Amino acid sequence: MKSFFAPNESQTKILINLARSILFAFVGIALASCAVGPNYERPAVETPEAFKEGQGEWVRAMPADTLERGPWWTLFNDPELDALAAQVEVSNQNVAAAVAAYAQARALVAQQRASLFPTVTLDAGANRSGGRGNTQPTRSSYQVSIGASWEPDVWGRLARGVEGAQAGAQASLADLQAATLSAQGELASDYFNLRQNDVQYALLMQTIQGYQRSLTIASNRYQAGIAPRTDVLQAQTQLANAQADQLGVERQRAVLEHAIAVLVGKAPASFGLPARPTWQAVVPDIPFGVPSTLLQRRPDIAGAERRAAQANEQIGIAQAAFYPSLSLTGSAGSAAAAVGDLFKSSSLVWSLGASLAQTIFDAGATRARVEGARAGLEQASARYRQTVLSAFQDVEDQLIASRILQSQLVLREQAEEAANLVEQQVLNRYQAGQVSYTDVVTAQVTALNARRAVVQARSDREVAAVALIQALGGGWRGL
Repeated sequence: MKSFFAPNESQTKILINLARSILFAFVGIALASCAVGPNYERPAVETPEAFKEGQGEWVRAMPADTLERGPWWTLFNDPELDALAAQVEVSNQNVAAAVAAYAQARALVAQQRASLFPTVTLDAGANRSGGRGNTQPTRSSYQVSIGASWEPDVWGRLARGVEGAQAGAQASLADLQAATLSAQGELASDYFNLRQNDVQYALLMQTIQGYQRSLTIASNRYQAGIAPRTDVLQAQTQLANAQADQLGVERQRAVLEHAIAVLVGKAPASFGLPARPTWQAVVPDIPFGVPSTLLQRRPDIAGAERRAAQANEQIGIAQAAFYPSLSLTGSAGSAAAAVGDLFKSSSLVWSLGASLAQTIFDAGATRARVEGARAGLEQASARYRQTVLSAFQDVEDQLIASRILQSQLVLREQAEEAANLVEQQVLNRYQAGQVSYTDVVTAQVTALNARRAVVQARSDREVAAVALIQALGGGWRGL
């Protein structure tokens, strides 16, 4: 049985000739097309060979925009931090939103690319009509047609749109990388601060125990009549202040724990980190030379540069409006009273068409759009340059912070050692009745401040190392 959707030989030849004519017209117009608008050039930025606060001999790295940064947090050698940071890409909602934005940008690229190709449509219909009695007999009619339309990209407007969408997708990818790096950096900083609070809490606990012993000594000496009551009051005041400080540290730790929970995509009520009172991080060594070209790995710089490229394509799109637009159409179809007659050559009808449209007068609107697009490129270029300058500042700040904090830590540790010795000696002299309790209080406060300063200095070094890694776009591996 012959299928009534299969065309006969005569109809096939007609369709082949029609398709060939349309194809030749499309190819001829495509070959004659040319893109209008400026070619993109990356905005020029003065890039120093080395950073002001750097160390050692400087080397120039190769561009590394797409270099895999890897799990930079493993430089700190903390398995618990490794596990938390790995959850950011999976569960953090800001990162999830950036992932969705990137997917949306990629879909826009596909949508723009589809405009370069013809649109083909297939229409089919059937109709049956009649009236009461025999005055209007029942009739049936059928129709089927296939059509195509295409707007040749003579002036490159559509191609510019595709390139602009691709640049936008690349900018969205950079935004995703920036959001991920920001969330991971914030997590690491909060984690180190939380652990610093653990150490501070344990330090205050030991201090409170020492103050309680001092209070006992002062009370015994007062009851023995060899010390005034002010010694007891001073000891009580010092103990109460230390206990209040401990509660403040406890509150700060809870706040940091809540922040970490949100960063890994969990509710604070269902998240917890056990205390580690003896914790101490491994701060990675900064490379001897950190070239300024490492900034090319920063996702915010990459995103700003891609947006400048996207703005450049808008100029060509706006300029294409000065030229006429061309549309080609073609169709083939048939209509008959019976389905079997639809595909007879005698019922086949085809058509080819072309239309040309040109704006004659728009009161300068097109020129204004072009000028607006040029201004948009200038704006995007300025933002790109500012992003680069801010990145240089970030790295300089963190390089000097890392160097100074390392030196400060050594001095803080020396001060702690000396203050501990003074505290013990003054307490021994007080028990021997050689000094007043005021001297004990002064020595103990000095010693506590020195111990807490050491803990804070270590935490500052860890946070500064995280900030430097972020400033360099995710570390210095792969060089």
